Amino acid sequence: MIKNIISGIKAYFGAFSLISKLKLWKFFAIPMLISFITAVLIGVSAYGLSDNIGFYISKLWIWNWGKETFTSIGNIIGGLFIILIGLILFKHIIMALSAPFMSPVSEKIEKHLVGNIHTHRKTTFTEQLWRGIRINIRNLSLELLLTIPILLLGFIPIIGIISTVLLFLVQAYYAGFGNMDYTLERHFKYNESIQFVKKNRGLAIGNGIIFMLFLLIPVIGVILVLPLSVTAASVKTIEALQLKPQLSNAV
Repeated sequence: MIKNIISGIKAYFGAFSLISKLKLWKFFAIPMLISFITAVLIGVSAYGLSDNIGFYISKLWIWNWGKETFTSIGNIIGGLFIILIGLILFKHIIMALSAPFMSPVSEKIEKHLVGNIHTHRKTTFTEQLWRGIRINIRNLSLELLLTIPILLLGFIPIIGIISTVLLFLVQAYYAGFGNMDYTLERHFKYNESIQFVKKNRGLAIGNGIIFMLFLLIPVIGVILVLPLSVTAASVKTIEALQLKPQLSNAV
């Protein structure tokens, strides 16, 4: 799996040039706008709700001494909590709403890499949007179920460091999952795509690692994360499909 993780990361190195070569930037205009607006809304929410969450956290401190300091710490924790949940929601929102715009991008990349392709499944704009929503609601639910116990582990000394890494890898996996599905939706049905990603989870994690790191870059990262991550994921997913032709003919 380590080899696949590294392979998923390396795919980003040629993503920018491939987008330019195939003149794909126009397809990313609306998804980039969706990314920017979603990020602004999450940022505003984090700023506005951090004090409210901090207020409830401060109630845990029943003593008068140190109350002000603990309240300030509570506000910071509240803001970080909102940002964490915001990051989780952000990637699933933009990937779900961008599905109809990303599928054509993935198809053009596939045609460039393998020539004339046989599309196993013909889907409409509405079907692509619905599949994107369905996949991301499923992934969001599972991610939250995993995130809660991992966050609780974070309060245990020493193990807390491990929980941070686990939390990052979980988020990376589901980010890469969503990016890979833009290609898989042409080849597999819903459940078959899930099984394919599970068998290639290293590629998903590798793609998602860079996706999550991009979100740490103010403004530019939020705008460019989808074009580069989708392009990188498409290249590696297509390669994986070529190595497993029996799977791509199973639909």
